[in-house]
Amino acid sequence: MGAKMKIWRAAQYALLGVAAVVIAFPFVWMVLTALKPESEIVTFPPSLLPKHWTFDSFVHIWSRVPFLMFFKNSVVFAFGVTLLSLLFDSMAAYAFARLKFRGRNGLFVLILIALMLPVQVTMIPLFIMLNDWGWVDTYAGLIIPRATNAFGIFMLRQFFIGLPGELDEAARIDGSSELRLFARIILPLAKPAIASLFVFHLMYNWNDLMWPLIITNSQAMRPLPAGLALFMGQHVVEYGILTAGATIALAPLVIAFLTAQKYFIQGVAFTGLKE
Repeated sequence: MGAKMKIWRAAQYALLGVAAVVIAFPFVWMVLTALKPESEIVTFPPSLLPKHWTFDSFVHIWSRVPFLMFFKNSVVFAFGVTLLSLLFDSMAAYAFARLKFRGRNGLFVLILIALMLPVQVTMIPLFIMLNDWGWVDTYAGLIIPRATNAFGIFMLRQFFIGLPGELDEAARIDGSSELRLFARIILPLAKPAIASLFVFHLMYNWNDLMWPLIITNSQAMRPLPAGLALFMGQHVVEYGILTAGATIALAPLVIAFLTAQKYFIQGVAFTGLKE
């Protein structure tokens, strides 16, 4: 049995290693492509490692593309949506998980229905509404429609349900208000789930292409994915510049994940389906 377990464990590690290589390969190719001269990028057959290493793409991207403006828009958009979503999602999840009120289950069913709706279904009516309000090509139009998320409400509710109910009773006996109970007791205990949701929201909105393309008209309002996607000539594509921009754009997500890694893993482990 010991030998069989060792073989099975070795097979598991080998499978995980293969999966890691397959997942990491596109990112490695992107970074190495950014380190090649343009003439070498378009040669056939392609090669993984550069023959002539160069940082020209990382240097020229700041002058060839309004990269700093795109980056600023991404920071405002992604972090603005993420912070608002964490606030409203956690408050709604607390109400669904810890408070008793009429229609609670029915409202939560509506949240689940919204979770199953494809986002493309709502884009046209949402754009028409925001256009009537004059919010097209504004930060408000980018951020406000994403200020809460059905997945975030569902995820945090599942975590809040697992917290002991005695905490609420003890706090109320001590005269604590619901807002104080939520802010001082529930939220500190929910750090793993909130960190996980922070990474999910930040990653989704930082990489979002479709919604910024729909709601923005000018280059000055576009975040990184939309800005880089439109920086392609009709006949020429500067792959070195684009891959360098994509590499730099990836850095904040890597930093966010590494910073919240401990809480992220705990949140994924603790946030499950509970009755």
